[in-house]
Formats: sequence, structure tokens, C-alpha cells
Amino acid sequence: MRTKIHIKEASIRNNELLLQPDEIFEGSNYIAKEQVLADSDHQAFIYLIEENDEYTYISLPESIWSFLCIAIKENYPVFIASEETKFELNGIVEELIDLLENIKGNSNYGEAFTVKVEQVFTECR
Repeated sequence: MRTKIHIKEASIRNNELLLQPDEIFEGSNYIAKEQVLADSDHQAFIYLIEENDEYTYISLPESIWSFLCIAIKENYPVFIASEETKFELNGIVEELIDLLENIKGNSNYGEAFTVKVEQVFTECR
């Protein structure tokens, strides 16, 4: 069974994007997979992490996309920050840029998702 961690808030501090999950996140045993997927059904992006050969999805909802845009523009590192844990989502900016290029004008992701992505991320590159 895949675990999904939902990001509820984001903030920029000290030239880093910090993502706050909706639950306690213990990041010590995870490996960043440096892969971003589109979840057009839930209007989100998914970053993959792995623990003991099982994937966990980090769900990045539309509500934090403007912060992802800032991270792209400024090339900020992105972290999940929970309590005293800080886990870097390695490669997320590069992967997101590639995915955004693929989504641009591509109806395979669904019109509503494509339009939202284009509206938010047009000014990021």
C-alpha cells in the first residue's frame, strides 16, 4: 500500500522552500527518488520518496504552487519540514521544469489541470 503525505502549507525562509505536511514526518529513513508526477485527478504534483522498497507520495496541491514557482525562479532547495526533521526533495526543481514543459499545451493531462498549471507556472521560467 502506498502512503501519501499531503502538504498543507509552504513558506520561504533563508532561501529555502519549506513544505509543512499535514502529519508528523520522520524523514530519516527515506530516499529521495528525484521524480515528479502529475496527479491531474487531484490537481496536484507528486514527488516520490522511498523507504524499504516502498514508495511514498508527497502530494503538492495547487494551494502551494505559487511557492514552487518561486523555488523554480530562484533555484531554491525544497524541503519537507516537520518538527525537528528537515528532508530535502532533491532534484524537484529540475524535474518539475521538465514536467511543466511536457504539460504545456498537452491535453493528455486534462484541460482543467493543464489550464491551471499554465496559469500558475507561465512566469516561473
